[in-house]
Amino acid sequence: MAKQRIGIDVTSALTQGGGIGRYTRELVRALVSLDKTNEYHLFSARVEDRPPVPDPLPNAVNVTHHQAPLSERWLYRLWYRARLPMPVQWITGDLDLFHSPDFVLPPTSGDIPTLLTVHDLSFIYYPETFPRPLVDYLNRIVPWSVKRATHVLADSKATKDDLLSVWQVPAEKVTVLYSGVSEAFHPVEDVEMLTNVRRSYGIGERPYILAVGTVQPRKNYQMLIRAFRPVAEQLPHLLVIAGGKGWMEEEINAEVKRQGLQDRVQFIGFVADKQLPALYSGAALLAFPSLYEGFGLPILEAMACGVPALISDASCLPEVGGDAAMRLQPMDDEAWAGAMLAILGNGQQHMEMVEAGFAQVRQFSWMKAAQELMDVYAGLL
Repeated sequence: MAKQRIGIDVTSALTQGGGIGRYTRELVRALVSLDKTNEYHLFSARVEDRPPVPDPLPNAVNVTHHQAPLSERWLYRLWYRARLPMPVQWITGDLDLFHSPDFVLPPTSGDIPTLLTVHDLSFIYYPETFPRPLVDYLNRIVPWSVKRATHVLADSKATKDDLLSVWQVPAEKVTVLYSGVSEAFHPVEDVEMLTNVRRSYGIGERPYILAVGTVQPRKNYQMLIRAFRPVAEQLPHLLVIAGGKGWMEEEINAEVKRQGLQDRVQFIGFVADKQLPALYSGAALLAFPSLYEGFGLPILEAMACGVPALISDASCLPEVGGDAAMRLQPMDDEAWAGAMLAILGNGQQHMEMVEAGFAQVRQFSWMKAAQELMDVYAGLL
């Protein structure tokens, strides 16, 4: 195939530490390392703050960065509220294809093929877990973007099924593209690194159960805190919740007080990418009780670090955890408490889950995802 000019919106890679930001960074890095032929024109809104991670985007001879003179907020106002036909090519120059990996598709010109990644439809299924203005915005903009896109990527089969069910998107218009796991995630055995990450986040010397994800209602932390209480009564473990502040976290904090667990539950905030492998490796168990996810990357990251995973039997999570994770109904407090106690109290089961986790992780890689994405690009071009 002749050299093509491919545009990708990388704003999330510069503004979001985890989630979609991580997805975009890893995918673009893998793409650029594989593809030395096509030109990549990386577009972003004007970003005033420093990116949450160092060197978020790759540099290569076939990569050009283009930053708009307007902030993300202003672009959203002009593109999605006022619906002004200001094509992204005004910033990037001519393109042969444009890919938006973050739910919404900006205007393009010249009838070029467009690709849109929709990670999940949580705002449809669990609107009560979001601020109302955000739900209204997503309900207005995402289906409009899906309809305009030439093709859509879904993070999982569950998300593809949701797209077909909710908006009757034709099956042939949606391709499932699984995420990968960075090679940086592996068991950390260096005592100094493990000690430093504990010291950095004030965890102390106790063993801990780890939960990873933005502090917001959809992550189901209130249920996890309730389930942790009988564990705390029998074992010395802490519950460590790693994730940036989201929204509606007041009730989550109140649950800690209701359960009398102020000295046993720690919210440590956003954890830098460099420190995550050591944080995972030091954990006795990953608890991932989310009500709904598009993918659930922390499950694979924990498994890659040799940590057994206890997950919700909801949305896409069985696809990600497979038979290596223990799956439970997301609102069954007693089952979660019993499972945590069982895994932590049974060395043989713990070891078997760790080994199964290593095997599960080998099915996912960013290089594999990037190669599949290149195939999608080629089909559209």
